[in-house]
Amino acid sequence: MGDVRRIVVVVEDKQAARTALQWALHNLFRQGDVIVLLHVYSPPPRKKKSTAARLLRRHGYHLALSFREICDAFFNTNTEIIVREGDDDGRMIAQVVKEIGASMLLVGLHQNSFLYRWAMSGIDVARNFNCKVMAIKQPSPELSHPVKVKGHKTSQATATATSDSLTNFDFSQIEISGLQVPEIPTPPKVPYRLCPSPHAILWRTRPRRRSKDQYGVVS
Repeated sequence: MGDVRRIVVVVEDKQAARTALQWALHNLFRQGDVIVLLHVYSPPPRKKKSTAARLLRRHGYHLALSFREICDAFFNTNTEIIVREGDDDGRMIAQVVKEIGASMLLVGLHQNSFLYRWAMSGIDVARNFNCKVMAIKQPSPELSHPVKVKGHKTSQATATATSDSLTNFDFSQIEISGLQVPEIPTPPKVPYRLCPSPHAILWRTRPRRRSKDQYGVVS
């Protein structure tokens, strides 16, 4: 049995994060892995900071519990919950990943994901995380229709290319799309005759046992 993998899943109140976890449970995780559900909440303002921080920490913990319920639907999953305070720039996530020695980081990619900001800023993902990073992206419903920008229309292909150009660096991006099963024509049914010919039936009978009188046996 190999070493236990610790896989960090970023917990956000986004459908993309839940979809990423469900995809990974079906396709990535294996028995013995430890799923670390990590939620990072932004620091509250200084006024009433302690009360606000306590509420944010509790909200983050309950959010992580909802992710644990998704994991509990699968057999023999081992989960841990970590809730930290930090900025939404992803640096606290990188710090936790290094602290626990994670083998992989799983992120649900959405419009405000910190990975996009890192890509635009030229931050080296491999150096900051020192592990494999997988960004699970689901098709955006906004891209199914033309995007209007200041009276102009942007085609779907252009919007997709702009989004994909921001992720052309050192992390793996997996885009989930609906699978379509091609229609296969059903061949016509051939009628089957149960008894094509009565003469083709072979009857087999058991031989009759001869009685002792036939052999003239005298007691």
